[in-house]
Amino acid sequence: MLRALMYILPLALTIYAVIDCLNTPEDEARHLPKIAWIFIVLLFWIVGPIAWFAAGKVRNPPANGRTPSEWHRNHRHEWVAPDDNPDFLKSLREDNKKDESLLKDWEADLRRREEELKKREQDGDGGEKS
Repeated sequence: MLRALMYILPLALTIYAVIDCLNTPEDEARHLPKIAWIFIVLLFWIVGPIAWFAAGKVRNPPANGRTPSEWHRNHRHEWVAPDDNPDFLKSLREDNKKDESLLKDWEADLRRREEELKKREQDGDGGEKS
């Protein structure tokens, strides 16, 4: 088990460092271009990822909101949920009114057709009995 850990731990560290390096904006990579850091991380298994975490990336969160939580905080709309938005609720009411009027029209059309069908059946039955 310890032997497997000796291979799995550096591999996981390398994978995490590569993904972190790929997700880092170019201007936040320190000392070397990002592509050079990727090669260093991939070529030098244990030392490369440690070097990336220690010296390769600016660790302060950027002031202009590049981190996901900062971006969401700065770009959050006034309404959190749709049921808090009065415009959304108004559109639901309007859609509901349209649907109800359409349903009433369909029901009226169905009643009219049923009455026509009954009249045809009564006229057809009356003519056959004579």
